[in-house]
Amino acid sequence: MTPFIAELLGTAVLIFLGDGVVANVLLKDTKGNNSGWIVITTAWGLAVYAGVVVAAPYSGAHLNPAVTLALAIAGKFSWNLVLPYVAAQCLGAMTGAFMVWITHKDHFDRTPDPHLQLAVFCTSPAIRNPLLNLLNEIAATFVLITAVFFITDAQILPQKTVHIGLGSIGALPVALIVWGIGLSLGGTTGYAINPARDLPPRILHALLPIKGKGSSDWGYAYVPVLGPLIGAALSALLFRGL
Repeated sequence: MTPFIAELLGTAVLIFLGDGVVANVLLKDTKGNNSGWIVITTAWGLAVYAGVVVAAPYSGAHLNPAVTLALAIAGKFSWNLVLPYVAAQCLGAMTGAFMVWITHKDHFDRTPDPHLQLAVFCTSPAIRNPLLNLLNEIAATFVLITAVFFITDAQILPQKTVHIGLGSIGALPVALIVWGIGLSLGGTTGYAINPARDLPPRILHALLPIKGKGSSDWGYAYVPVLGPLIGAALSALLFRGL
């Protein structure tokens, strides 16, 4: 499997399971309806675990443009590979989100609230304050990327791919960090902490023929993209200075 396909497939698994739990909790008449925030954060952590296990042996399992950017800034990943990795992650995220829509279509059709429909695909703030929302995404992503650096020590393997998780055991610490971020910091913005988790599914929401859908909230869309990238860059600069 090529690194491109591995990143695409791993990110698709991540988003299929991650957006899938949001659909399960928010959409009408699912068996998990209204099961709450702890269910969402736990499943997102497990979604990261699954995606990393799938992709790690072949691409290093970045699954997140913020991770890829941080490793490149830290000098641990080739800049020539950044765009291919990000493209694979975005395509994978759209694939995963599409699978959520297909598998939950009946429940989308029964959910009249367009805000709940949109929430399956992308994040939104609990209180809309662009500056603080951006700061929250920066801070949460800084925690994630810094933890990744110290978990992996950003070791370069012979193929010049930094492995975020090595096999099922190596993937577990990253999954736990994401779970912890969701429980502790996720209540303000929904903790995108990954531009590919938010923007490609948001684009898909705009394109899909969802019954009764509303706006894709493009006025907020820059926050879950720019915030994680800034947080990742700050973490990488810190890592370089240590």
